[in-house]
Amino acid sequence: MSRPEIEVRGLRKSFGDNEVLRGIDLEIGQGEVVCVIGPSGSGKSTLLR
Repeated sequence: MSRPEIEVRGLRKSFGDNEVLRGIDLEIGQGEVVCVIGPSGSGKSTLLR
């Protein structure tokens, strides 16, 4: 497997005491198309930022 274009390991994000992302791992290879889906408030936009 080739090296990913984007690689995220163990991502965490908190707003004050509210942990909104915990332990996110993500690999996106060159040319891959990825869709981030989930309910409102689940951290999709925060992940992309």
